[in-house]
Amino acid sequence: MFNKLYSKVLSWSRHRHAEWYLGGLSFAESSFFPIPPDVLLAPMSLAQPEKAVRFALLTTIASVLGGIFGYLIGYFFIDLIIPWLENSHYWEKYLTAREWFAEWGFWAVFIAGFSPIPYKVFTLTAGALSMAFIPFVIASAIGRGARFFLVAMLLSWGGERLEKTLHIYINRIGWGVMILLVAGILIYKL
Repeated sequence: MFNKLYSKVLSWSRHRHAEWYLGGLSFAESSFFPIPPDVLLAPMSLAQPEKAVRFALLTTIASVLGGIFGYLIGYFFIDLIIPWLENSHYWEKYLTAREWFAEWGFWAVFIAGFSPIPYKVFTLTAGALSMAFIPFVIASAIGRGARFFLVAMLLSWGGERLEKTLHIYINRIGWGVMILLVAGILIYKL
C-alpha cells in the first residue's frame, strides 16, 4: 500500500508543473490551507537533489508571500474570522499564538516559521495584533527559510541512495507512523 503511494508521490514530484504546485501550496499554507509544503518539497528534493536549493528558495519566497497575505487577512478581517476560529480546532492555537506574541513578539513568528506549529495561525495573529510589518517579514523569511532549506538539504544529501532505501522500507515506516498516530489519538482521547 505505502509503496504505491510513495511511487506516486515521487512521480508527482517530477511533474513538469511540480514547481508551480509547490509555490501555490507554500503560499496557501501560510495563510489558510492546512497541508504544509513539506509534503511536496521533501519528495521533490529527494527526486531531484540538484534542484533542492531552488525548491527551498521557491518554497521560502512563496511561503513568506502567503504569510504577508495571512497578515493582511488578520489585520483587516480578524473580526470576520473570529467566529470561524472559535468553531474550529484553531481557536486554542489562536489563543496560544496571542500569548506567544505577548511574551516573545518577533521570536514567536520566527519559532512558528521553523516549527510544525500551524504558521497560518501566527500570520493571522500577527496581523490581528498589528505587529510591526518589517520585523514580521524578516522573522518569517528567517524561520521559514531555515526550515525549508534544512528539509531540502537533508533530503538532497541522501539523493538517489535514500530514495531507494526508503522504497525498501516505506511499508514498515508507513505502518509504524499509522500505529503511532492511532496510539496518539487514543492516548489523547483517554
